[in-house]
Amino acid sequence: MLFPKKVKHRKWQNGRMSEEKRSTPDTRGITVSFGSYGLKATSASRVRSNQIEAARRVISRTLGKTGKIWIRIFPDRPITKKAAELPMGKGKGDPDHFVFEVKPGRIIFEVEGVTEDLAKEAFRKATAKLPLKGNLVRREDTRA
Repeated sequence: MLFPKKVKHRKWQNGRMSEEKRSTPDTRGITVSFGSYGLKATSASRVRSNQIEAARRVISRTLGKTGKIWIRIFPDRPITKKAAELPMGKGKGDPDHFVFEVKPGRIIFEVEGVTEDLAKEAFRKATAKLPLKGNLVRREDTRA
């Protein structure tokens, strides 16, 4: 699973956002840069590191040995959790897991070396493992 080797701040503030602010389109990571096809998020969500790993595994099994995969997101936001059956108070809980906040328009995965039908099937299976909606996008070749 993905998690940072070292962090500057162990615990982050919650950063609660309204649904309107969370669903504003992303401005970074919105083009297919490495592969031929990409999985583009169409809804906002926090994606955990184990969900990214589950999606990566299902993509690699669907593509087989021919395809190459790029993961375009990295979970670096710590989420804290207090132990079960603890009384209120006594400060913030310990870091439990890491997430990446996905906004609509962000490219999550990219693949290369496979047909469009195979990429579509792999991304359909991967989207089932993720807490968001996504669709397949093609690379617009600007090299002519």
